[in-house]
Amino acid sequence: MSAPSLTPSKAARARHAQPPPDGPPPPGGSFARSLKRNLTAHGFLIGAVLCFAFFSWYPMVREFLLAFQKTDQGEVSWVGLDNLRTVFNDPAFWQAWRNTLLFTVLALVLGFAVPFAVALVINELRHGKGYLRLLVYLPVMLPPVAAVLLFKYLYDPGYGLLNELLGSVGLPEQQWLQDPDLSMLSVVIASTWMNMGGAALIYLAALQGIPGELYEAAELDGAGLFRKIWHVTIPQTRLILSLLLLMQIIATMQVFVEPFLLTGGAGPEGSTTTVVYLIYQYAFNFNNYGAAAALGLLLLVLLAGFSAAYVKLNRAENE
Repeated sequence: MSAPSLTPSKAARARHAQPPPDGPPPPGGSFARSLKRNLTAHGFLIGAVLCFAFFSWYPMVREFLLAFQKTDQGEVSWVGLDNLRTVFNDPAFWQAWRNTLLFTVLALVLGFAVPFAVALVINELRHGKGYLRLLVYLPVMLPPVAAVLLFKYLYDPGYGLLNELLGSVGLPEQQWLQDPDLSMLSVVIASTWMNMGGAALIYLAALQGIPGELYEAAELDGAGLFRKIWHVTIPQTRLILSLLLLMQIIATMQVFVEPFLLTGGAGPEGSTTTVVYLIYQYAFNFNNYGAAAALGLLLLVLLAGFSAAYVKLNRAENE
């Protein structure tokens, strides 16, 4: 009796049911297959890393080396801490730090409080929120040079709009950029107007994420406007407030564009000389790149130490 024959479909199923023959795995393994599948993504990633390394990491390493070197007629020599001694012995060094700290404090008083207040007002409105968001963010979209030159026109002692307004109400005209007592405040006002749009929109997004039930509970407890802000709004936006506070301190400690264009950098009696402007002077006016790198390294260490301490204290408080 002959064995029954298999139909083509049964034969195919029989072949598929047999275990695959043992053999070596394909060359390269799973990593090679994954790399081949994601070659485009890896290419973009490697390109981004190389750009970041070339434009960010290399300048930082180069600045660290320059801080301990001196270049004389194309010859580079190691000078140790001589550049730091040159910076510390410069009378403008301490004045630049005082002006930078003053700008940071004034910018926090105005630039930190004003965007939050603007966001609170916009959040309470029922109509026109989109138009007001655009209006608030519009100064950020302007080129910084154009915005600063606009304020330079407003501050002009002869035909400036601010003095025209003061004269129309019988108040004395002011030398906004020529008076050492007003020059730094004038720079802070211009900087606040230029940069508050981004912070205001971030605050507004955080405010819109607060549950309305919290405000209703506060109203039932008899809380007024300021108590609701203090006990509901600020605790609910604490993370955003802390993050923007840190970012604003880092940004204001590196101010350069506003004083450079409004007052020429130094200002009357050096009242607007900042640390970054002093770095600019060392590098491009005095051709002392070692001193410029040393001062930049001091600013980097200060901001890095402040950021680390701030993050540690904030983490300990949250725990």
